[in-house]
Amino acid sequence: MIGTGVAFRTRSWTVLLLGLLTTASPAAFAADCPGHPDALGTSRTIVVDPHEHPRIGTMQYRETLPLKDHEVVLTFDDGPLPKNSNQVLQILADECIKATFFIIGEQAKANPEGVRKLVAAGHTVGTHSMTHPLTFNKMPLDKAEAQINGGIEWTSAAMTDPSKLAPFFRIPGLMRAEGVENLLISRGIQVWSADFPADDWRHVSPDRVYQLAIQRLEAKGKGILLLHDIQARTVAALPKIIRDLKARGYRIVHVVPATADRPATPTMAVEWLLHPPTETTPIARWPAVPNFVFTQTERLPAPGLADLNAQAAHQPLLPRKTIAQADVAATLPAPGRDLFAIPEGSIEVLLSTTLSRRAATRLAMAAETPHAAKGKAARVQARRTAHAAHAVPKHVSQAKGAPPRPTRVASLKKRAQ
Repeated sequence: MIGTGVAFRTRSWTVLLLGLLTTASPAAFAADCPGHPDALGTSRTIVVDPHEHPRIGTMQYRETLPLKDHEVVLTFDDGPLPKNSNQVLQILADECIKATFFIIGEQAKANPEGVRKLVAAGHTVGTHSMTHPLTFNKMPLDKAEAQINGGIEWTSAAMTDPSKLAPFFRIPGLMRAEGVENLLISRGIQVWSADFPADDWRHVSPDRVYQLAIQRLEAKGKGILLLHDIQARTVAALPKIIRDLKARGYRIVHVVPATADRPATPTMAVEWLLHPPTETTPIARWPAVPNFVFTQTERLPAPGLADLNAQAAHQPLLPRKTIAQADVAATLPAPGRDLFAIPEGSIEVLLSTTLSRRAATRLAMAAETPHAAKGKAARVQARRTAHAAHAVPKHVSQAKGAPPRPTRVASLKKRAQ
């Protein structure tokens, strides 16, 4: 097969190989499928390290497999069940497609030959618990561990070479729990979810399984497809799915675990994202502030009063400059009452009312005239002004019993003329 884990030491050869895998046509893959010239084939194999990427599948996790556009990984759960699983195995063989199977321990115990057929055909075999309970999200951790161990024990026992068992696990029903995931990861087992399902476990028609598989793949452009090899509807839909994948230019990728003799495929972290950001897409996330490591963590002592040239006893709270200003302000004499006294009849008092302001204006104008022009008219004007300034309102004079003597401003103006 093209691209099956061949390592090159030079970067140029690696780039050349990746270019051939990317640009190769389905016909080139089918050339490695004797007797089936129109087969879809397997485009390449990628090697993954569970320790580096412990959770994959964007249905639940941030990361998925490092696939290129229009690359698909086929996965099958719940087998092996001879009647249907053998038919799925034959369909894949006719197309020279390699897939990943997640085995239930009870099924492996009842049909060990089915497990050996998968390994002999070159497929990747992981586990799917012992009895497929849909309570992994709430069961005690010890029971979950027993389910995990049972599936691994019976699946590996069915194999001629137990080392062929991949450290891949898919939680039944995708009923994830953090404690279960942490347990699997601590044991070096990669937790698999999926990128899209075809809902073939539901009571739907084979045509509906085909439609959902293609529609959801087209929406994402690549990813991990979740199917079930024990379902008759899946057996009926699988040939049509494969034909449509070939017609639409999709390529099949096989996934295997890394070993001491088979290192992981070199990848960048961004390749493990389903839709990695591009340079033309702005990212509104600023990088996190790094945690600096200081060579010395000792703290300097706080300065004492002696360091400030201050006396220790009876220290005032205010600065010296402020205290000096306060002392000066305390010695100023209080202002006397004469400072605020205003004589009656002065211009300041007359200006407090509208009528008095007019009278004060006349007084000021009279004061500016020559001394010869004053005479008797000036004295009369002064009397009129004083009378107007001290006039009492009509209602007040009537209340005291005095006859009303109204003061009219118009008459004062005529007399002044």
